[in-house]
Amino acid sequence: MAVSVPHLQIGVSQNQLLLLSFSTVKMRRDFAFGRLNAMGLLFEMRICHILSKMLLNLICFFLCTLIASNFTGILGEDALLPAPQNISILSTNMKHFLSWSPVIVQGETVRYSVEFQGEYERDYADESWIPICECSLTTATVCNITEDISATVAYNLRVRADIGTRRSEWGTLKGFFNRITTSLTPPLMKVIADGYHLLVELEDMGPAFQFCVLYWKKGQESRMQQKMVKEVSSVVHLDTMEEGPDYCVKAQTYVEAINRSSSFSQIQCVRAQGGTSMWLVTALLISAGFAMAALTLPFVTWKTSKILQYSCCPVAVLPDTLKVSEPPTQVILCGSEEDVQCDLMVHVIPSEEVLQLRIQETL
Repeated sequence: MAVSVPHLQIGVSQNQLLLLSFSTVKMRRDFAFGRLNAMGLLFEMRICHILSKMLLNLICFFLCTLIASNFTGILGEDALLPAPQNISILSTNMKHFLSWSPVIVQGETVRYSVEFQGEYERDYADESWIPICECSLTTATVCNITEDISATVAYNLRVRADIGTRRSEWGTLKGFFNRITTSLTPPLMKVIADGYHLLVELEDMGPAFQFCVLYWKKGQESRMQQKMVKEVSSVVHLDTMEEGPDYCVKAQTYVEAINRSSSFSQIQCVRAQGGTSMWLVTALLISAGFAMAALTLPFVTWKTSKILQYSCCPVAVLPDTLKVSEPPTQVILCGSEEDVQCDLMVHVIPSEEVLQLRIQETL
């Protein structure tokens, strides 16, 4: 009995352990199912929240679109235009052009206005802007600002689009523009050999430009000579050439206002031409013409005066029968034959009166 009792007690405790394990498994299973149900409910709630948020956003989008369309319809012409884009400057040989991309509005003509701001306006005039009259309400997308950029300082530039009362925001040039950055090109040049004279003809690029001309005898570059040409009015005489060797010329532009020079032009070479120079021939012909005029002018003047005198005041010529070869110097007038004494007084009668007396006697 003593041995069997403990065995019985051990068997009872095993059954209890089995029951306890079964109940534990059942509780874990129920907990797992409950957790899955909770997670499913939480997922459904999250999906509903996302859908409701998307629906709300969609409703807000449609409402905003509707309001914006109504607002635009109310504003009409007062709605803003897009600002001009891609604003840039092309500057070559001190000529400056501002350009921008066009603002396109279907069925409308867009006009543009340009303003600039120099150093004085920024520092001393409350950052004011000055309109460019030539580019006010223009339809072009390029503006010549050369006359307005008159100083070597930094400039701001801006462009605005206009359609009636509708305007855009100002589109501003990125950074500043200074005319010192202009691109300078060499001048167009033509070298001429007129007899033994070395001449050069330069392009007239404006009053701001001067030209540095270098010339030399080919093979003697170390003895190169320089001439500054400040005004281009005609052909410039450089030197008198020797017969035989070539003479070469190159030139560059110089702008004193910005103290900059361009690169040199391509070298051009010519050779002295034999024979008499055309300049000398022309000078000789002109001198000969003046000499002929000086010699013939007095004779022509005298001849003309004579022709005018004979035409306006002709001289009366008497016929030969009326001419007296030896006009009498004394005529003695006597009285009648009855008079004993004659008048001894001598009267000198002019030849015209004598001629008249003879005509009367003849008649």
